Amino acid sequence: MSQAPGKPEADAPPHTMQCMEVWGGFGQSDNGVIMPGLDVWVFSRPYQGSSEGGDVHYVSSCGTGRISRLLVADVSGHGASVATIAKDLRDLMRRYVNFVDQRVFVERLNGSFVELSKNGLFATAAVATFFAPSQTLTVTNAGHPRPLLYSRERRAWRLMTEDARESGKGLANLPLGLSEETTYPNIMLQATKGDVVVIYSDSLIEAPLEDTPGAKPGRLLGAEGLLDVARSVQIEPVETLATRLYAAVLARAARGTQTLGDDVTILVLRPNGNREAVPFFERVWAAVRFLGVAAASLVGGRAAPWPEMSRTNVLGSMFKSVSEGYGKGAERI
Repeated sequence: MSQAPGKPEADAPPHTMQCMEVWGGFGQSDNGVIMPGLDVWVFSRPYQGSSEGGDVHYVSSCGTGRISRLLVADVSGHGASVATIAKDLRDLMRRYVNFVDQRVFVERLNGSFVELSKNGLFATAAVATFFAPSQTLTVTNAGHPRPLLYSRERRAWRLMTEDARESGKGLANLPLGLSEETTYPNIMLQATKGDVVVIYSDSLIEAPLEDTPGAKPGRLLGAEGLLDVARSVQIEPVETLATRLYAAVLARAARGTQTLGDDVTILVLRPNGNREAVPFFERVWAAVRFLGVAAASLVGGRAAPWPEMSRTNVLGSMFKSVSEGYGKGAERI
């Protein structure tokens, strides 16, 4: 299912992802998505009530139901140019839907925008991959705001920290399209049932604050300010957390602020503890679909979503212990 621009879907039931499906778009949205091991809620509002904006969001599920991937990209532009980019991003998501390791996907993503930068287009982006068997969340930032993390165990919010081991290794985490030499380190997190991750576009941290005596004019909310807002909002029900967080940001902003100055996108992720594999019939159907796509690719169709030929992906689909060992030692949310 690919969501076209249109009205938000607040009253629609959560969408259950199918094998090798890519869901999302660049229009208004207020809906939930259910995947093996992960629940996601998407809140998106293009600037000034437009039906389409510069924020693109996608969610994908692999053929075995073990790999869930999410993308939020803030593209410099609106209208027809973003529509074309959104389609290309969807095709790229689909091509790497069966990869556990998202590094190749992010490299291809940057390469696509290096070409687009010749026309003055670039983007910031956050990519996250949840591997259900080991409950590991891998996050890559490309010039994008740091996600908010909520630990159910500690009952506390914090901002995701960058990996200190990767700092200083040349150009890192720049927006997409600025340089082919940019590296995009992965941050691996252990995300268990009840933890919450919030990925958002920069319009939230750029909310204007009220001018006060003695304070520098033109102050913005900032990442630490957004963290403070998150701490003031009840975590439950998680289904409405995105809309309540957005409302709380508006309430904290300067008097008279009714909308933010750019597109707004908020993705809320919560592991649901379900590590069960996709039912046999659905896996068979996914195999049939894959063979059809592979055959079409041989006669000039889109590239087939070939699986990543790694130990975790190939052997892990047959041996549970291999999958559950992926990401061992990752930082706890």
